[in-house]
Amino acid sequence: MTEKRTIHLVDDEESVRRSAGFMLRTSGYEVKAYASGIEFLKVAKDAEPGCILLDVRMPEMDGLEVQAELNTRGVALPVIVLTGHGDINTAVTAMKGGAVDFIEKPFEKDVLLKALDTAFRRLEREDEAATSEHEAQVRIAALTQREQDVLRGLVRGHPNKTIAYDLGISPRTVEVHRANVMSKLGVRSLSEALRIAFAAGLRGDA
Repeated sequence: MTEKRTIHLVDDEESVRRSAGFMLRTSGYEVKAYASGIEFLKVAKDAEPGCILLDVRMPEMDGLEVQAELNTRGVALPVIVLTGHGDINTAVTAMKGGAVDFIEKPFEKDVLLKALDTAFRRLEREDEAATSEHEAQVRIAALTQREQDVLRGLVRGHPNKTIAYDLGISPRTVEVHRANVMSKLGVRSLSEALRIAFAAGLRGDA
């Protein structure tokens, strides 16, 4: 693909727009920057096809509200959520809303570029059925019952301490189970684990 890939960077911090914009442009992307979600929503319907980098913590309208509004308006561009707070609940909400990935600030260049590659593959429909429901269910079935319990806690957006309390085990034991879940599912990030869980129809209520 020789044409430039467009990124819509939505962040209220000018320093982030400047630094991330420079990094992305030098990596071969075309970047359009917006100082707020409201500013982006004004043009979203007619926005050039590309990927949306969406900050969570913004005044007036936060990233999750912008994401929900994009869904309501039928804007189907892939979204990567940026968060500086490592908030699992936020990540789960973003993924349920259809986000391709979430990245914690300050982010490493390689992590961001890998997430963008995934987003653009989705845009190009190359991996539309990469994680089929059946494949995801098979992978979840390989987990022990306790590992599935921990995964359900993550799907609810709960931190390790809360999962430990709910299951009557120590936070350290939750960490061990969580590491096993990531290993067995063959993933390296929480967002990938959540994507498989959602594809398998796993919810936190059973």
